[in-house]
Amino acid sequence: MAPELVIFDCDGVLVDSEALSISALLGMIELAGGRIGEDAAYEHFLGKSMKSVREILGRDFGLEITDQHLTAMRVDLMRKFREELKPIPGVREMLPRLGLPFCVASSGTPERIRYALDVTGLLALMEPHLFSAAMVARGKPAPDLFLHAAATMRADPRKCLVIEDSPAGIAAARAAGMRVFAFAGGSHAGNPALKARLASSEPDFIFADMLQLPDLIAGLGARVRAS
Repeated sequence: MAPELVIFDCDGVLVDSEALSISALLGMIELAGGRIGEDAAYEHFLGKSMKSVREILGRDFGLEITDQHLTAMRVDLMRKFREELKPIPGVREMLPRLGLPFCVASSGTPERIRYALDVTGLLALMEPHLFSAAMVARGKPAPDLFLHAAATMRADPRKCLVIEDSPAGIAAARAAGMRVFAFAGGSHAGNPALKARLASSEPDFIFADMLQLPDLIAGLGARVRAS
């Protein structure tokens, strides 16, 4: 069936932030006395909430992340966002062409989501429908956030289409009973290992040009009508 709601992840989908976020995360890990390679950081942490990241670092890497470490990382990340963050090319032009309700469902905190969208000039296009992992019990890859967004937007999960850039997000969309397109157009998406993990997550479709999205969605509806 044709989608009735489009749910966008934020980092790496609306704003080109993943490389900046991983850089700030690696800095925090070093501050906490650890060292993790960039590829491993993408593999373990991409698309996950900071609560989940903190738990993984403690459980799998033996690192205690204090509130002071988190504060230092947030200050560093906000500086990077302010100085370097850009919107994903084509997003600003694509959104008015969707012709469907849409919202944001991100693993970031509400403050981080708003700041990222604000500094890239996208906030006015996306608010007030901004949903954060802080609003639910479990972050991605659990389905809670996407189900919360759909319920708030009064949409049937089976009629939602999620746009994600991470295996964790794709798994969350699948668990929520939603279709999911993988976006591979962010500056981080050229990483071969990440591309392989994205493909192995088996999204419904992979695309790299945000300007194509309205036509891709229209194609979904056309296939439904023809079947």
